[in-house]
Amino acid sequence: MFINPTTYLPTPLKIISLVPSITELLYDLGLQNEIIGITKFCIHPEVLLHTKEKIGGTKNINIKKVVHLAPDLIIANIEENIKEQIEELATFFPVYLSDVNDYKSAMQMIVDIGLITKKKIEAENIFNRIEKAFEAEKMTATKPINVAYLIWKDPYMTVGGNTFISDMIEKMGLKNIYKNDKRYPQITLEELQKKEPDVILLSTEPYPFKKKHLAELKNFFPTTIILLADGELFSWYGSRMVLMPPYFKTLLLDIEKALA
Repeated sequence: MFINPTTYLPTPLKIISLVPSITELLYDLGLQNEIIGITKFCIHPEVLLHTKEKIGGTKNINIKKVVHLAPDLIIANIEENIKEQIEELATFFPVYLSDVNDYKSAMQMIVDIGLITKKKIEAENIFNRIEKAFEAEKMTATKPINVAYLIWKDPYMTVGGNTFISDMIEKMGLKNIYKNDKRYPQITLEELQKKEPDVILLSTEPYPFKKKHLAELKNFFPTTIILLADGELFSWYGSRMVLMPPYFKTLLLDIEKALA
């Protein structure tokens, strides 16, 4: 069954997380003993990779292994996981299905997880730390800066509107030139050239863009600022969000310096 955080009463003692950023949140809530299963992409904190059962990837869950572990709570996400797999698991176990597409929904997810796991106070502490971190680093660019944020290569893909990453780009004080497009548009470099972005950010995940890709794109965009972006600090909603504002502030300063 799919559970409602405000009405769910049992205290979960055996939790499987199918969402890497939420796995980290669970750990930071003090639930390391309750976590019994994670995905192979749940790399933070590293200790969990060596101590918890891995049940596949976010999009290829080993259903039999999950059933064998017999969790009393599964935490999933509409975007991260495959609908059919989550629906199958929900026929066996309670499932909390998160839906995060901006800052507000990410913060609500933290509250929800706190309610479900009976870690309300701990969740409120993380919530408040994130709020204070963003308040301390109010970011506004000195002039409009149009940005394309690339998440994949062959084919190239970017982030459109109604996505957490796009909202983080806007909170950083930049303008996502694909904000009015679908969530994850597939694009060509020729199409991107026509949009004349001031800045292209190459995310380190899910595609592992590296410095060599900066040089490749410079052939197409000789006057555009092209930088690597820490994919975790643009997309990992949860307790890692407290690290975002100082990183965004430094990146914004680097961009404005390069554009000066």
